[in-house]
Amino acid sequence: MTAGTEEQGGLSALARGLSAPKGFVDASLAAPAPGTIRLLGGIPAPAALPVEAIGKAAAQLWQAPDAAVASLQYAPARGNAALCDWIAKREGVDPSRIVVTNGGMHGLALAALTVVERGATVAVDDPVFPGFLWALEVSTTQTLPVPVVADGFDVEHLARRLATGTRIAAAYTVPDFHNPAQVSLSAPKRQALIELAERYGFYVIVDNPYRELRFGGQDQGVAVFHQSDRAIHVNTFTKTLGPGWRVGWLVLPDHLVDPVIRLRNRLDVHTSSVTQAIIERLLTDDAQWFDGIVRSANALYQERAGVLIDALQEQLPGALDIVAPEGGLFLWPRLTDDAVDPAALLQRAAAHGVIYQPGEFFAADPRRRSSARHLRLSYSDRTPEELREAVRRLARAF
Repeated sequence: MTAGTEEQGGLSALARGLSAPKGFVDASLAAPAPGTIRLLGGIPAPAALPVEAIGKAAAQLWQAPDAAVASLQYAPARGNAALCDWIAKREGVDPSRIVVTNGGMHGLALAALTVVERGATVAVDDPVFPGFLWALEVSTTQTLPVPVVADGFDVEHLARRLATGTRIAAAYTVPDFHNPAQVSLSAPKRQALIELAERYGFYVIVDNPYRELRFGGQDQGVAVFHQSDRAIHVNTFTKTLGPGWRVGWLVLPDHLVDPVIRLRNRLDVHTSSVTQAIIERLLTDDAQWFDGIVRSANALYQERAGVLIDALQEQLPGALDIVAPEGGLFLWPRLTDDAVDPAALLQRAAAHGVIYQPGEFFAADPRRRSSARHLRLSYSDRTPEELREAVRRLARAF
C-alpha cells in the first residue's frame, strides 16, 4: 500500500468525494506572468472600499473599553442583535429571520446542509457559479441543469421537467446580475418559481451577492422570496464592503431558523464578534452611509463597464455579441464566429498578457456547448486604462 493510498484510507467518504479545485479556481488564484492583466474575479475595486471609514470605526471600537471587551467574547449564533436589526430593516423582514454568516459561501453551504438530503437532486443555473456546486457537494452531486436565458433562470423548462415526474430538493439561482450570465430574473419568473416550489415542495436557494450593484434598469424585487416559506435568501457584504470581512447573512423562513442554528452550533458556532462589531458601527452610526458607499461604487462600475464595452466594439468590431449590463461586475460576451476556437483564443490571450474566465468553466451540463462560446470578463477591479490595454491585447490574440 502506498502512502497516498494510506492517506485515502484515513479519509471520510465525504472528504474523499470532494472534487479537487480546477479550472475556475486555478485561473482565479494562480499567479500570472508579470505584467498580465487579469479580468478574472468578482473583486471589488480598491477605490470602492471604504478603508478610511473602516479605520475610524475600528479605532472607535478599541477606544470604548466595554464595547471592545464585548467584541472579544462569544456572540449569539444568529448574529449580533443590532446587525441583525439593520439587515432585517433593509430586507423588509422580521429580525428573527436573519442569521449572520461567514460570507456568502458559508450561507450556501448552510442552506444545502439544512434542506438537501444526501444524494438528492438540486436544479441549478446553467451556466452556473461553480462555487455553489462546491458548496453543494457537502450534501449531493446530483444536479438538474436549467438554462439561463435572457430573463434569467428558465422557470418554464423546470416546470416541464417537474410535470413529467422529475423531483428536486431545491432550486438554485442568482437572480440579480447573474454570475456569469449578467442577466436578472424577471419579476414574473420570480413569482412563477416560488409558485413551483410551493406546489412541488422544494426550496429555492436565492444567491444574491450582486443585488446592491445596480446602475441601470428596473429592480425586480425580492419581496416574493421573503413572503414564501420555501425560499432561502443568501447575501453578503463581500461585494460592497470587501470579501476579507467574511460576513454575510441568510433570510430564512421561520421554520428553518432553529434547524440552521442547531446545525451551526455543530460547525462554526458564530461569526467573528470583532468583525460584526466594526461593521455594525459602520452601518448604524450614519443611516445614509451604506447607501452612499453603494452609489459611489456603482458609478465607478458603470464607468468601467462602459469603457470595456467601448473598447471591445472599437478593437474587435463584430467579433463578440455584447449585452450592456444593468449592474454587477461582469460581461458575458459571446464569440460570433464559430471558426474561432475558444480554448486556443484563451491560450493566445494569456500569451499576449491578458487572462479571463472561459465560458466552459461555468457549464452545469457539459453536453450544452453554448457556454463555451462565451468569455467572462470582469471589469470591477481594473482601471479604465487597464481595461483598454487588456482589450488591445485581446485583439492581438484574435
